[in-house]
Amino acid sequence: MTTATKPIGVFISEEKIAARVKELAAMINRDYEGKEVILVCVLNGSFIFCADLMRQIKIPVQVETVSLSSYEGTESSGQVSFRLDVKQSLVGKNVIIVEDIVDTGLTISFLLKHMKLKNLASLKLCSLLLKRARLKIEVPIDYLGFDIEDKFVIGYGLDYDGRFRELPYIGVYGE
Repeated sequence: MTTATKPIGVFISEEKIAARVKELAAMINRDYEGKEVILVCVLNGSFIFCADLMRQIKIPVQVETVSLSSYEGTESSGQVSFRLDVKQSLVGKNVIIVEDIVDTGLTISFLLKHMKLKNLASLKLCSLLLKRARLKIEVPIDYLGFDIEDKFVIGYGLDYDGRFRELPYIGVYGE
């Protein structure tokens, strides 16, 4: 039982998410056939998405994690802070950043610029969600799960103040 103070409505079902993750993995398998990729999981929100995606990828794959922050409650602060960087060298590697949601674009733009300094063989972005209405910076999303309207979403790794990540679907907080 959740401790929600507001009702939570289902926005994207567990089944729809699973089907789309499988499709995204198929695209990655096709694009990187015969190669190895490193998924860079953006913590904390994308860990469930990244794990499910990785299980569907059939080519050799490794995972690294980074941690950045730009949120306070339900709003972006506009300031990105770097908490954790990858541990291994990514020089000459094929890297796919795995993000839960591109909202303003500030955080992911910061991370893309940072990664480009690492002399990668290739760099792509896979985001489960895009909230186009809130974009302040356009970012290239190579693999996109869902383009959503401007709602505050939780579940499937996404949270509100650390809560609701465990939901197997994506819900709208407050509806």
